[in-house]
Amino acid sequence: MCLAVPGKLLSVQGEDPLERSGRVSFGGVIKEVSLACAPEARPGDFVLVHVGVAIGVIDAEEAEETFRYLRAMGELEGLDPEPAPSQGPP
Repeated sequence: MCLAVPGKLLSVQGEDPLERSGRVSFGGVIKEVSLACAPEARPGDFVLVHVGVAIGVIDAEEAEETFRYLRAMGELEGLDPEPAPSQGPP
């Protein structure tokens, strides 16, 4: 089974779509990832990352839902995921 983990894209380096990379925060742990498969990603976006490659951009609501699942599984202990922006009262 494969798992892609959401993270918040902090910055982007490079102009060539195949060589673009970005700094992504996973609950305060920052990793450099390839953006070749997600050329539309911009700083502030949430991206799904699998083995060091951002495979797509997701909205903040989907990122928060994934964080809830990971918290429930105990996979976020010691990490503080980037909170999704509040959408206002439900």
